[in-house]
Amino acid sequence: MAALLRVLALLGLLLAFSTAQAEKLRLVADSWPPFADSGMPGGGLATVIVTTALQRAGFASEFEQVPWARAMLGVEEGRYDVLINAWFNESRTRIGQFSTSYLTNRIRLLKRKGDALRFNTLSDLYPYSIAIVRDYTYSPAFDADQQLQKVPVRSFSGAVRMLAAGRVGLTLDDEYVARYFLQRESRSVRDAVELIDKPLSENSLHILVSLKNPRHRQIVAGFDRAIAEMKADGSYERLLKHYGF
Repeated sequence: MAALLRVLALLGLLLAFSTAQAEKLRLVADSWPPFADSGMPGGGLATVIVTTALQRAGFASEFEQVPWARAMLGVEEGRYDVLINAWFNESRTRIGQFSTSYLTNRIRLLKRKGDALRFNTLSDLYPYSIAIVRDYTYSPAFDADQQLQKVPVRSFSGAVRMLAAGRVGLTLDDEYVARYFLQRESRSVRDAVELIDKPLSENSLHILVSLKNPRHRQIVAGFDRAIAEMKADGSYERLLKHYGF
């Protein structure tokens, strides 16, 4: 009888584990093409990488796109399990566990063509008004510098149009985000601006798994392992190439 009870207990544990694995993780992100956007094939590059890695680790998932503030609050409260595209921030460790980096974002400045600006340090930017997207994080030094003339706007598209029209002196964004949106602007806007070679910052991209999920350590460990395997077998590189990276 004791042996039978042990077998039944083991089967119960296995069933519970299988049921937990079958439950879909609730993934969330705001619109940030080409990395995450519900209107793009697969939801964008970051969405595809994350869902593929999680699937390889044994976790089914479903994706929802919401504004950034709602996504962060949802992770904090446990309504979402995984924020798919988070830069590391110490304060965020209070609400979630970070994975290792799976992409790198290079933040680059854009200026009007013909402008003689040479960027080496932040002080080189002090004479210029700079269009920034509200609630966007660029780099700790840039964000904290009170001498920079920052002009908050709603989107990169609005910022780059202001730059092309001469209403601001600079704007900035991740280089792939900037190229993605510039392709969708008019020729007059595209021809009026250019990227500055030296990046303002490089930020590693991670998933952030809600501490409210009791399996957060298991999810992160599985994701990290799957990303390493994808890089080793070439599937990671194929995804980058498919999205033009």
